Amino acid sequence: MIVAAGKLIAVGGAEDKGTDLEKGEIQRNNLNFFELGILKRVAEEAGGIHAHIEVITTASTIPLEVGENYLDAFSKIGCTNVGVLHIRNREDANKQEYIDRIKACDCVMFSGGNQLRLTAVFGGTDFFKIIKSRYENEKGFVVAGTSAGAMAMSNTMIYEGNATKAHLKGEVKITTGLAFMDNVIFDSHFEKRGRFGRLAQAVAANPSCIGIGLGEDTGMLITDGNKMEAIGSGLVMIIDGHDIKHSNIADIPDGNPISVENIKVSLCEKGNGYWVNERKFIPEVSDGAVVEKSVFVE
Repeated sequence: MIVAAGKLIAVGGAEDKGTDLEKGEIQRNNLNFFELGILKRVAEEAGGIHAHIEVITTASTIPLEVGENYLDAFSKIGCTNVGVLHIRNREDANKQEYIDRIKACDCVMFSGGNQLRLTAVFGGTDFFKIIKSRYENEKGFVVAGTSAGAMAMSNTMIYEGNATKAHLKGEVKITTGLAFMDNVIFDSHFEKRGRFGRLAQAVAANPSCIGIGLGEDTGMLITDGNKMEAIGSGLVMIIDGHDIKHSNIADIPDGNPISVENIKVSLCEKGNGYWVNERKFIPEVSDGAVVEKSVFVE
């Protein structure tokens, strides 16, 4: 279990960031930003409008456009100390200029795109080790990510899987992520792209993990590597496989439908909380403190 001094903000996204997250799905002309309320919360958690924020566009195939989008969006909420790191490969990640900038910032934010690019480019680099160390040891340091940037935060990471075939074994591809958390699996664009089956299969194959399905313009603020607070305007779905009874996923050939009994599901809106390690839904989180005023909800 990772107990961290810093904060994670995982956002479900709402716009294409220059990738086709599912085969056959290509949308290059939709760069509308998710609601500014999410970015405002990112800035607040990092220290306010004067916080030093560095946006990392590595996941995207259109990094210049995405970087400009972030600069414009952050400027609309009064943030002026925002930089963009267009890191395209492992050689870029080792540049001293970029290392110095992540040592000095209050927040890093990973853009959307292809989460496999994040793990392939940053895995094992000093650049990433510095971010990970700061997150684990520095109170107030923020690691944020939207879409692919959120999906890469967990140790177990979905990197491919068409939602329409997610009920078939082998259609959901999983690898190792950036491992800011080691007991969850994030999925993004959860509602609009119908990804319940995708995340359910990932959890069924890895029942020690809690599945976190992030809707558009919605995120989870995570502190202590455990306590989560839903933020934004949409829905977060929590999928818990700890108490699975029947499961055929280990025994059937690839391409066959999976069968799973007793997966538990919780739905979170803004202000709800969830303890990951305790697997417990909290009806209300107020000013970072948990308010107990209702029974457990599944």
